Amino acid sequence: MSTTPPSSRSWVDWTDSTRAIHRAAIVHRLDLLGHPLRWLLMIGLLVAWFALPLVLTGFLLKLYVYIGIAAIAAMGLNLLSGNAGQVSLGHPFFIGMGAYCAAVVGGDWGLPLPVWLAACALLGGAVGAATGPFALRLRGNYLVMVTIALVFIGLHIFNNWSSVTGGVGGRAITPTLAILGWDMGDPTLKDRRFAWVVWPMVAVVGLGLVNILRSRPGRALQAIRDRDLTAEVLGIDIARYKVAAFAMSSMLAAFSGGLYSAYVGFASPAEWTLVLSIQYLAMIIVGGVGSVLGSIVGAAVIISLPHATQAILGVIPNTGRIVSQMPGDGGLISVFALIQVLFGVLIVIFLTVAPRGLSALLGGLWRRLEQRVRGS
Repeated sequence: MSTTPPSSRSWVDWTDSTRAIHRAAIVHRLDLLGHPLRWLLMIGLLVAWFALPLVLTGFLLKLYVYIGIAAIAAMGLNLLSGNAGQVSLGHPFFIGMGAYCAAVVGGDWGLPLPVWLAACALLGGAVGAATGPFALRLRGNYLVMVTIALVFIGLHIFNNWSSVTGGVGGRAITPTLAILGWDMGDPTLKDRRFAWVVWPMVAVVGLGLVNILRSRPGRALQAIRDRDLTAEVLGIDIARYKVAAFAMSSMLAAFSGGLYSAYVGFASPAEWTLVLSIQYLAMIIVGGVGSVLGSIVGAAVIISLPHATQAILGVIPNTGRIVSQMPGDGGLISVFALIQVLFGVLIVIFLTVAPRGLSALLGGLWRRLEQRVRGS
């Protein structure tokens, strides 16, 4: 079916056929299980969700949990920066807020896990909604500067509100971790049970965001990102959508922060710095800006990168002359500095060579596989 209007056809017929093409394309995209391969993929993901916590042990299992927790916050940042076009470096402020909310509501007050997790999300969403209007009139570098200011304001609060945060030295976080009689805090089973709980949360958040992006609010956010003046002329309430995106992104960041602190059992202001902002920015750029799948893939890459780097350095001989593992080793650069350099290099490479990120590459491979199966 051609989308070019031939002279023999009326304009009405052409527009009807074009609408039919677009409608068919949308139906195809919405059909999550319309191909046998998609059923196989869903079954494989379910098997992986159940089996991986049983197969993985030790550090790899912890890494698996960290990736899931980070993916939730990365999806929130991608919604704000990738889909709404509001570049933000203020994510650590909201993640830290969620961590201390879990400490107070779940630890000091002893409220159950669903309550303190909901409190983390609500607090993050409320503060994000209160902060959003101040950023409405800003864009580009000015908006980035405002979000950086959030990080420094947060650090000042976290360092000085000692009764809640423990001050510079941080504090232990021991919220209640029982859910439906299932104690996730059991030291011998904590990693495995967190893995079983965190990844369904990733799936719920991901599917929810995919549905939002395919609905009217999602299209409005993308219109604001691409041409905000045009979107306003079309009747889109820019202020409302920008504040909503900011609030939802902050809510997911605080939710992730609460989960992270409960899993680690400790929180320190030293964790909520601009370095963490760069890491989350790298996650969405490497994974794919504006892509829910890209947020998860990017989280996996960036969270694994420091550990993969140290593992590679341990295998390659004579790296101690260049990379110092410990202070005073005499290397040219420390492992920490090298990892920060690698984050920067990845951002530059993906922005210049693959701006759509790894999710676009994976999506292309998947579509080719589906077409090959259909053709066979």
